[in-house]
Amino acid sequence: MKMRILLWGIPLVVFLGLAALLMSRLGSDPTALPSARLGKPFPPFHLNALLDEKMLTVADITGKPTVVNVWASWCPSCKEEHPELMKLADAGIPIVGINYKDAAQDAEQYLEQRGNPYGLVIADVDGNLGLDLGVYGAPETYLIDETAHVRYRYVGVFDEKVWQTQLAPCYNELVAGGEAKSCQ
Repeated sequence: MKMRILLWGIPLVVFLGLAALLMSRLGSDPTALPSARLGKPFPPFHLNALLDEKMLTVADITGKPTVVNVWASWCPSCKEEHPELMKLADAGIPIVGINYKDAAQDAEQYLEQRGNPYGLVIADVDGNLGLDLGVYGAPETYLIDETAHVRYRYVGVFDEKVWQTQLAPCYNELVAGGEAKSCQ
Protein backbone atom coordinates (compact mmCIF):
# COMPACT_ATOMS: atom_id res chain seq x y z
CA MET A 1 0.00 0.00 0.00
CA LYS A 2 2.79 2.45 0.92
CA MET A 3 4.62 1.54 -2.25
CA ARG A 4 1.54 2.30 -4.33
CA ILE A 5 1.19 5.73 -2.68
CA LEU A 6 4.85 6.49 -3.49
CA LEU A 7 4.44 5.31 -7.09
CA TRP A 8 1.48 7.63 -7.64
CA GLY A 9 2.29 10.37 -5.15
CA ILE A 10 5.76 11.40 -6.31
CA PRO A 11 4.84 11.86 -10.00
CA LEU A 12 1.65 13.66 -8.97
CA VAL A 13 3.57 16.12 -6.78
CA VAL A 14 6.12 16.74 -9.56
CA PHE A 15 3.33 17.27 -12.09
CA LEU A 16 1.46 19.71 -9.83
CA GLY A 17 4.69 21.63 -9.15
CA LEU A 18 5.46 21.99 -12.86
CA ALA A 19 1.86 22.96 -13.60
CA ALA A 20 2.00 25.67 -10.92
CA LEU A 21 5.29 26.99 -12.33
CA LEU A 22 3.93 27.15 -15.87
CA MET A 23 0.68 28.76 -14.73
CA SER A 24 2.63 31.48 -12.90
CA ARG A 25 4.27 32.48 -16.22
CA LEU A 26 0.96 32.86 -18.10
CA GLY A 27 0.36 36.43 -19.22
CA SER A 28 3.99 37.47 -18.91
CA ASP A 29 6.01 38.61 -21.91
CA PRO A 30 8.52 35.86 -22.77
CA THR A 31 10.69 38.38 -24.64
CA ALA A 32 11.00 40.68 -21.62
CA LEU A 33 14.44 40.06 -20.24
CA PRO A 34 15.44 41.80 -17.02
CA SER A 35 18.44 44.07 -17.03
CA ALA A 36 20.53 44.66 -13.94
CA ARG A 37 21.97 47.78 -15.62
CA LEU A 38 18.77 49.83 -15.81
CA GLY A 39 19.28 53.09 -13.94
CA LYS A 40 22.95 52.32 -13.42
CA PRO A 41 26.05 53.69 -15.14
CA PHE A 42 27.19 52.20 -18.41
CA PRO A 43 29.95 49.71 -17.57
CA PRO A 44 33.47 51.12 -17.73
CA PHE A 45 35.55 50.02 -20.73
CA HIS A 46 38.78 50.70 -22.59
CA LEU A 47 38.30 49.36 -26.11
CA ASN A 48 39.36 50.30 -29.61
CA ALA A 49 37.09 52.03 -32.08
CA LEU A 50 36.33 49.72 -34.96
CA LEU A 51 37.18 52.05 -37.81
CA ASP A 52 40.23 53.95 -36.56
CA GLU A 53 41.46 51.90 -33.57
CA LYS A 54 41.35 54.97 -31.31
CA MET A 55 41.05 53.93 -27.63
CA LEU A 56 37.52 54.61 -26.36
CA THR A 57 36.09 54.92 -22.86
CA VAL A 58 32.73 55.78 -21.31
CA ALA A 59 33.70 59.45 -21.58
CA ASP A 60 33.36 59.10 -25.38
CA ILE A 61 29.65 58.22 -25.08
CA THR A 62 28.78 60.74 -22.35
CA GLY A 63 27.23 64.16 -22.88
CA LYS A 64 23.87 63.59 -24.58
CA PRO A 65 21.12 60.98 -24.72
CA THR A 66 22.23 58.28 -27.12
CA VAL A 67 21.00 55.06 -28.70
CA VAL A 68 23.48 52.22 -28.15
CA ASN A 69 23.06 49.30 -30.54
CA VAL A 70 24.76 45.91 -30.11
CA TRP A 71 25.33 44.32 -33.52
CA ALA A 72 27.55 41.94 -35.49
CA SER A 73 28.13 41.11 -39.13
CA TRP A 74 27.30 37.44 -38.44
CA CYS A 75 23.87 38.37 -37.01
CA PRO A 76 20.97 37.95 -39.48
CA SER A 77 18.59 39.95 -37.28
CA CYS A 78 21.08 42.84 -37.26
CA LYS A 79 20.83 42.99 -41.05
CA GLU A 80 17.06 43.18 -40.73
CA GLU A 81 17.14 46.17 -38.35
CA HIS A 82 19.96 48.06 -40.09
CA PRO A 83 17.70 50.17 -42.39
CA GLU A 84 15.82 51.52 -39.36
CA LEU A 85 19.11 52.52 -37.72
CA MET A 86 20.06 54.34 -40.92
CA LYS A 87 16.76 56.29 -40.75
CA LEU A 88 17.47 57.32 -37.16
CA ALA A 89 20.98 58.43 -38.07
CA ASP A 90 19.60 60.43 -41.00
CA ALA A 91 17.20 62.12 -38.55
CA GLY A 92 20.18 63.21 -36.44
CA ILE A 93 19.72 60.80 -33.55
CA PRO A 94 23.12 59.86 -32.08
CA ILE A 95 23.83 56.14 -32.28
CA VAL A 96 26.80 54.29 -30.83
CA GLY A 97 27.43 50.79 -32.11
CA ILE A 98 28.96 47.97 -30.11
CA ASN A 99 30.36 45.50 -32.60
CA TYR A 100 29.93 42.30 -30.58
CA LYS A 101 32.27 39.29 -30.91
CA ASP A 102 33.05 40.03 -34.54
CA ALA A 103 36.08 40.10 -36.81
CA ALA A 104 37.07 43.70 -37.64
CA GLN A 105 37.36 43.00 -41.37
CA ASP A 106 33.86 41.47 -41.50
CA ALA A 107 32.36 44.35 -39.50
CA GLU A 108 34.02 46.99 -41.69
CA GLN A 109 32.78 45.25 -44.85
CA TYR A 110 29.27 45.05 -43.36
CA LEU A 111 29.23 48.83 -42.80
CA GLU A 112 30.70 49.55 -46.25
CA GLN A 113 27.93 47.52 -47.92
CA ARG A 114 24.98 48.74 -45.82
CA GLY A 115 26.05 52.19 -44.68
CA ASN A 116 27.23 53.34 -41.28
CA PRO A 117 24.54 54.73 -38.96
CA TYR A 118 26.95 54.91 -36.02
CA GLY A 119 28.74 58.04 -34.90
CA LEU A 120 31.09 55.74 -33.03
CA VAL A 121 31.65 51.98 -33.18
CA ILE A 122 33.17 50.19 -30.19
CA ALA A 123 34.99 46.96 -31.10
CA ASP A 124 33.99 44.44 -28.43
CA VAL A 125 35.95 41.57 -29.93
CA ASP A 126 35.99 39.38 -26.81
CA GLY A 127 32.45 40.29 -25.74
CA ASN A 128 33.52 41.54 -22.31
CA LEU A 129 31.70 44.87 -22.61
CA GLY A 130 28.61 43.00 -23.74
CA LEU A 131 28.93 40.68 -20.76
CA ASP A 132 29.25 43.63 -18.37
CA LEU A 133 26.26 45.30 -20.02
CA GLY A 134 24.16 42.14 -19.68
CA VAL A 135 23.86 41.37 -23.39
CA TYR A 136 22.13 38.07 -24.16
CA GLY A 137 23.00 38.30 -27.85
CA ALA A 138 22.84 40.58 -30.84
CA PRO A 139 20.85 42.63 -31.59
CA GLU A 140 20.09 44.60 -28.45
CA THR A 141 19.40 48.31 -28.19
CA TYR A 142 19.88 50.55 -25.18
CA LEU A 143 19.12 54.18 -24.42
CA ILE A 144 21.56 56.04 -22.24
CA ASP A 145 21.15 59.51 -20.77
CA GLU A 146 23.66 62.38 -20.88
CA THR A 147 25.54 60.92 -17.90
CA ALA A 148 25.77 57.49 -19.61
CA HIS A 149 23.28 55.82 -17.28
CA VAL A 150 21.29 53.01 -18.92
CA ARG A 151 17.64 54.09 -19.10
CA TYR A 152 16.07 51.54 -21.45
CA ARG A 153 16.86 48.18 -22.98
CA TYR A 154 15.25 46.47 -25.95
CA VAL A 155 16.15 42.91 -26.92
CA GLY A 156 15.50 41.80 -30.48
CA VAL A 157 15.03 43.32 -33.91
CA PHE A 158 14.63 47.06 -33.70
CA ASP A 159 12.11 48.44 -36.22
CA GLU A 160 10.01 51.58 -36.74
CA LYS A 161 7.17 50.29 -34.55
CA VAL A 162 9.57 49.54 -31.68
CA TRP A 163 11.11 53.00 -32.08
CA GLN A 164 7.75 54.80 -32.14
CA THR A 165 6.07 52.88 -29.32
CA GLN A 166 8.93 52.08 -26.95
CA LEU A 167 12.20 53.89 -27.51
CA ALA A 168 11.16 57.29 -28.94
CA PRO A 169 9.02 58.29 -25.93
CA CYS A 170 11.92 57.53 -23.60
CA TYR A 171 14.49 59.17 -25.87
CA ASN A 172 12.38 62.32 -26.24
CA GLU A 173 12.01 62.62 -22.46
CA LEU A 174 15.76 62.22 -22.04
CA VAL A 175 16.43 64.92 -24.64
CA ALA A 176 13.92 67.23 -22.93
CA GLY A 177 15.63 66.65 -19.59
CA GLY A 178 12.55 65.13 -17.98
CA GLU A 179 12.35 62.36 -15.40
CA ALA A 180 12.14 59.75 -18.18
CA LYS A 181 9.05 58.08 -16.73
CA SER A 182 8.38 56.35 -20.07
CA CYS A 183 11.75 54.64 -19.79
CA GLN A 184 10.57 52.24 -17.10
